[in-house]
Amino acid sequence: SLHGMRAVVVGAGGIGRRIMDLLHVFDVEVTAVRRRPEAVAEADRTVGVHDLPEILPFQDVVIVAAALTEDTHHLIGRAELESMRTDTILVNIARGGLIDTEALVAALEREQIAGAALDVTDPEPLPDGHPLWEQQRCLITPHTADTMEMIRPLIFARIKRNLRAFAADDELEGVVDPQAGY
Repeated sequence: SLHGMRAVVVGAGGIGRRIMDLLHVFDVEVTAVRRRPEAVAEADRTVGVHDLPEILPFQDVVIVAAALTEDTHHLIGRAELESMRTDTILVNIARGGLIDTEALVAALEREQIAGAALDVTDPEPLPDGHPLWEQQRCLITPHTADTMEMIRPLIFARIKRNLRAFAADDELEGVVDPQAGY
């Protein structure tokens, strides 16, 4: 049960924020980790990515929902995995390259963490015979949550909202920051 646990959500975009909302249903204490430590309304507290090493040892669940950029490649590596408790569950729903796969395999083999749930892997697709396929404490799911039929209405609705915001000189949704990489 998630009830009463502590979770960190790395990444505070749309998906990360919805996950935070869902975690609160289970009375989970949620910490958001983002590039800039500006408060996230859906989190109990927000810290910058540089604070990740200090908070990982206190989490029951670590959920990775960040964008993959040069700065976030292997954001979860050997040091981060070693800092987690042996009963921590690691979840990656974002991009495989955010986690150092070799370090994850080693951590699971040494029982440094309780388990991993991976909706994405690096490499992807995970080749036949890869050690993660045989790892008993690793759940691998296909990254196939959306179809064009599902996303098309959402994209059109965002375009409509952004056109209205643009006409009213209001803030736009989903603005891309080329320097940040997303």
